[in-house]
Amino acid sequence: MKASKDAASELESAMATIIKVFHKYSGHRCTLKKADLKALINNEMSHFIMKIKDKKILDKVFADLDQNKDREIDFKEFIVLIAMVTSACHEVVSPSHNH
Repeated sequence: MKASKDAASELESAMATIIKVFHKYSGHRCTLKKADLKALINNEMSHFIMKIKDKKILDKVFADLDQNKDREIDFKEFIVLIAMVTSACHEVVSPSHNH
């Protein structure tokens, strides 16, 4: 990231937070295993997504995100989840802005 004297914008701060949260759960591996993904969703997204309690649901979410089928979720695969949830929330919060 480019260093700047100016404070980060609201959007830039949100993007930095997404990166920090991903690394909080992925650790030095920089990938999420199933248990990591479940913990991240349940701890960090529970106001936007129902908590995952059922193994079948976790398996489905994980398989849908794991595009390269390496049984890990890397950052690019994780961003798909963020985009889908953000898009769904936008439709709920701002239904008059849908096109």
